[in-house]
Amino acid sequence: MEIAFSRLDERVAKFTLSGVSTSFVNMLRRAMISEVPTLAIEDVRIYDNTSVLFDEMLTHRLGLIPLRTDLKRYKPRSECSCEDAGCPVCTATYTLSVEGPKIVSSSDLIPQDPDAAPAEENIPIIELTKDQKVVLEAQAIVGTGKEHAKWQATTACGYKNYPVITVDERCDGCGMCIDECPRSVLEAAQGKIRVIEGRQELCSLCRLCERACLAGGIGTEPAIHIGTDAERFVFVVESDGSMPVREIIERALQYIQKSSDNLVDVMNEITGEGTE
Repeated sequence: MEIAFSRLDERVAKFTLSGVSTSFVNMLRRAMISEVPTLAIEDVRIYDNTSVLFDEMLTHRLGLIPLRTDLKRYKPRSECSCEDAGCPVCTATYTLSVEGPKIVSSSDLIPQDPDAAPAEENIPIIELTKDQKVVLEAQAIVGTGKEHAKWQATTACGYKNYPVITVDERCDGCGMCIDECPRSVLEAAQGKIRVIEGRQELCSLCRLCERACLAGGIGTEPAIHIGTDAERFVFVVESDGSMPVREIIERALQYIQKSSDNLVDVMNEITGEGTE
């Protein structure tokens, strides 16, 4: 397997995976979405709420706020020695005390641990009018996306087959395919059509260029052909801010490795291999 990044920053990664199957790529996608642990608000104690929102609706909105997560600092309650009591090792605590008129945002959610603050400061929660107030205490715990979407570390995570574009000798360079391409992938050069350097992976596989070529009267077969590489994929991953996108990828791969090792151990036990 080979991986080549064309973009890698705090929030977004775009990379090409080569030498892998569709099954593996989909497993990686699902692992990043549902198996990477993050913090999310799970328990809320409301002391005062005179807003227009019911307590349940307010609590739901709080749960969907992405929280910065340091997995070296926090662990799931199932792995904590406090036995679900809620201690600083497995629980992050927040307070919210605001009075209108104002728009309450995620910046008003005060964390006990500054490293577990909301990932964004301007996420709106509720608008309070004069004399309305909200006073509460919230606790966040570590969970995974397979339990609830609020624990998903990604806002976008998907892939496509790597596009393969070929132009045969029958191309007359009419340029109709260039006009039809929505991603500006093609250009004319020396009386022929070719792919612009560095833009091939931007092809959306829509095949509008093939239709345009046929509409030009070239015959029953287009001179440009759009296909895919069965063992090469373009991946795009966006983090919700709870952790760097690089860590999301690494932890998803660690989960796959651990699951594979566990499966091998089970198979060895069944077949009797690896035992004395």
